[in-house]
Amino acid sequence: MFADVATRNIYNNKKSFLWVDRKGVNSRADSILNYLQCINSLGFSKQKFCLHQIENDLRRIRSLEFGDGDNRINKVIARLEYNLTKAYLRYAIGQQFGFMNPSKVFNKLDVQDLDTSKVSYHKLFDIKIKHENRDFVEYALHKVHVDSVAEFLRETEPKSPFYYALRRQLNSTNVDLLGKARIQVNMERCRWRMPDYPQAHSKYVLVNIPSFHLYAQDGDNELIMRVAFGSFESKTPLMISEIKKMEINPQWVMPRSIIKKSIIPHVGNVTYFDQRNYFIRNRYTGKIVETRQVTRQMLESGDYFVIQRGGEGNAMGRIVFRFDNDLAIYLHDTSSRDVFEKSDRDVSHGCVRVERPFDLAVFLLEEKESSLIDKISYSMTADVTPLGIEEKKLTDKMRTVADTLNKKMLIGSVNVTPHIPIFIIYYTLYPSRDGKIRSYPDVYGYDALIYKKLKNYI
Repeated sequence: MFADVATRNIYNNKKSFLWVDRKGVNSRADSILNYLQCINSLGFSKQKFCLHQIENDLRRIRSLEFGDGDNRINKVIARLEYNLTKAYLRYAIGQQFGFMNPSKVFNKLDVQDLDTSKVSYHKLFDIKIKHENRDFVEYALHKVHVDSVAEFLRETEPKSPFYYALRRQLNSTNVDLLGKARIQVNMERCRWRMPDYPQAHSKYVLVNIPSFHLYAQDGDNELIMRVAFGSFESKTPLMISEIKKMEINPQWVMPRSIIKKSIIPHVGNVTYFDQRNYFIRNRYTGKIVETRQVTRQMLESGDYFVIQRGGEGNAMGRIVFRFDNDLAIYLHDTSSRDVFEKSDRDVSHGCVRVERPFDLAVFLLEEKESSLIDKISYSMTADVTPLGIEEKKLTDKMRTVADTLNKKMLIGSVNVTPHIPIFIIYYTLYPSRDGKIRSYPDVYGYDALIYKKLKNYI
């Protein structure tokens, strides 16, 4: 653990003592001891923070009860100094940043299917949280030297009211061992220092994956809908971003994993591609390639896109909500509406499908102008098939329909101004708007991964 490595480095480099001087043990040791006395309320073991050994050695020094072997004076003083520093850093780093690093755990979980000798992993945690580092350790040591231990440890405590609600629940008398474990892992999530929080905004969109729902909040107005998200094999990454744009009747550019699994086996079947409105485009020249000319080797090379035209039947539905991220993850409509009738909706390749896309589009608008809302509604229901077909392949009837669409209220995109924060998170315990803590299934098994790391302290 980082705190243990830092402690060894302090004394290997022969830095000055923190807790013991020529007058004995200073009062700063009592400050850290007061915090360690409450470590059980976090669900952690006093033994993992050397509490009993610290108490015994502190008593020996103050009462001058020394002996031979492990209890000779030099041994006791050295052991107390070392254990106080280790316990202090374990506690301070854990409360300030978390007792485990989610980036290291989740981003080394699922191996990515790439044709390379180097193992790579899917990025499942795409949130830039603050991590422990040497500067924090130096700051913590400085606080000991200036006698600000108690003040500093108060600063490291999580600030979320939800954290303290969980802590109270953890220490109630009617919680079994499995319940305690679930509370502890969600307390740990509250310790991670996120760059942003929903509570910092009056208007935001939140997707808590285990809840299978989207929650959009605008002051006192709330919009709730079902969502479908990534399957266990293609998990939806956790991220924080801002919704910047809505695209209506978007084209779907398929990821390579889908091309390899679902498209390549149908190479040569022109009907298969035509019925699904798929076309092939050269990645570098931008030119469209006739479907009958496409070979298996071309698609395996990665030099060609497989794209589905926008409109009815498109896998992304009639609208997509875009926000910055490096993983091609978005909220979007779907042509498979029956998915929302299921209780388990972990079915996608990673993106989040929303049950009521039109309502979400209206929610995101700052000014609810009826003319713009009408255009969005019209564009999401109009037959736009002719707009995606090459000019030379259009029949006279298709050309007439295309001209009519362009003359009417059809729009392709709407900017979201101001940008709306979006949070894709993962809590198996989370408060509803009325303050009640709801429990949700651990669909990706993340609770077990977190608890495995927390057991270092339990």
